[in-house]
Amino acid sequence: MGGALIRAMDAAAIAEAAEHIRQGRLIAFGTETVYGLGADAGNDRAVAAIYAAKGRPSFNPLISHVPDLKSAATLGDMDDRALTLAEALWPGPLTMVLRKKEDAPVSKLTTAGLDTVAVRVPAREAARAFLAECGVPVAAPSANRSGAISPTRAEHVAASLPGPGDGGPVMILDDGPCDIGLESTVVDLSTETATLLRPGGVTLETLQDLIGPVALAVSDDHAPKSPGMLSRHYAPSASLRIDADAPADGEAFLGFGRASAPDGLNLSETGDLLEAAANLFEMLHRLDTSPDAKIAVAPIPDTGLGRAINDRLRRAVRN
Repeated sequence: MGGALIRAMDAAAIAEAAEHIRQGRLIAFGTETVYGLGADAGNDRAVAAIYAAKGRPSFNPLISHVPDLKSAATLGDMDDRALTLAEALWPGPLTMVLRKKEDAPVSKLTTAGLDTVAVRVPAREAARAFLAECGVPVAAPSANRSGAISPTRAEHVAASLPGPGDGGPVMILDDGPCDIGLESTVVDLSTETATLLRPGGVTLETLQDLIGPVALAVSDDHAPKSPGMLSRHYAPSASLRIDADAPADGEAFLGFGRASAPDGLNLSETGDLLEAAANLFEMLHRLDTSPDAKIAVAPIPDTGLGRAINDRLRRAVRN
């Protein structure tokens, strides 16, 4: 079947796409982190269609995207920590896991049956305009097949997901390449101790500066509380070797800083972790040519955004 229609994310396309959301259809849309595959978070059938299109385990919860703090507060209980983070970091690449309000308009499929809800206000103006036009929370994981490389361009979405006739999105709202290129940071505020469930565009250090100590979670392949907690995730078809000083025979090399092969790609020749994060999925897409391909990745410092980059790389390694 034909692929989804790619449209520039202008006012006309946003209005049309929002109507599709309200009618229970899927829409892929650009954000500053990665492209999301969106559906009405309160519509059971629409949310089920996300899982089907992605081939996603039904126990893996989805993030509900909203245009502003007021909308977020209708979904979950926001304590002082949540309000502090929202004031400092929203709109932006931060997802908060909150105690779900009893009347929150989200499906149990969206929350995977948990008593918590994951909420984010994205930074890009076009994404917030789309969410405001929808008028409902939009559940949106990354717009790719489950476990595959996350999409940072509209064409990545089109290449990864089925067309609308096969259960995929009816439209892809193209807002250009993603600024950050990594999924949002997810912090759990539903318990007394804040816990980092997934590193991402907001660093652990930033969270700690704002709300104090933040514990670190471990992978959970059985009942994850947030997206991105499966031990194998964000994975290319090719085999992946990390912390490589140089490529072995037959390996394509993804460098960082001074560690770069003459004919290889480099996440950041200057060692800039922000640049490396923005380039990660894009460059993995370029090197992921076949299941028989082999990719080696140079060591990345495990601080700041490097922690999020290494998290994605470790989950992409075949066990």
